[in-house]
Amino acid sequence: MVKLPRPPAALPSLRASDTRTLEEGLLIWRVYRGAGSHPAVWNEFRYHGPVPTGRFDHHEPPRHDDPDRGILYAALDITGALSEAFRDTRTIDRSRHEPWLVGFELELDLVTLDLTRLWPTRAGASQAIATGRRDTAQAWSRSIYDGYPDIRALLYRSSMAGGSSNLALYERAADNLPFSPRFHAPLAHPGLALPLQRTAAQLGYSLR
Repeated sequence: MVKLPRPPAALPSLRASDTRTLEEGLLIWRVYRGAGSHPAVWNEFRYHGPVPTGRFDHHEPPRHDDPDRGILYAALDITGALSEAFRDTRTIDRSRHEPWLVGFELELDLVTLDLTRLWPTRAGASQAIATGRRDTAQAWSRSIYDGYPDIRALLYRSSMAGGSSNLALYERAADNLPFSPRFHAPLAHPGLALPLQRTAAQLGYSLR
């Protein structure tokens, strides 16, 4: 396995090929929990961190509430969103902590740093930035956040759903989120039973 090094003191200047702009109207997907110890709403950025499971949390350690740094994780397709939301148990649990599936269209063009291309290698990292140690990836995210003030999100390959892409949106991207989502339903909704069964089978996950 390629080890992910810590970020350098200074990141390279961005090239046009390093960024990817996701256009206004693109449908983004997310699974969030509406209950449990930390209930959320569909468009809520998390201003507490860094947490061990947050790959690109850009909060400064140690873990704390940070009113200036918020993060929201999403995906470009439903399979990616579900695979990441239930990666630890590999069981899509439709009831525990009241999980919801939300699809929302970007309100404005979103400028992302494309970690699926050559920027990680040129900057001194590798594609292990999306699969290696999360605390090291968090250090990279902090450097990116501080070094590239125009970057609003990170685009990276899903480590669980091959071919899917994920997004880590900084609080800078709050204006890119719409007032209301296009799709919004609890995973326990009867209409999602068959799609969830198919996705679980594709991923090799259990469905509960």
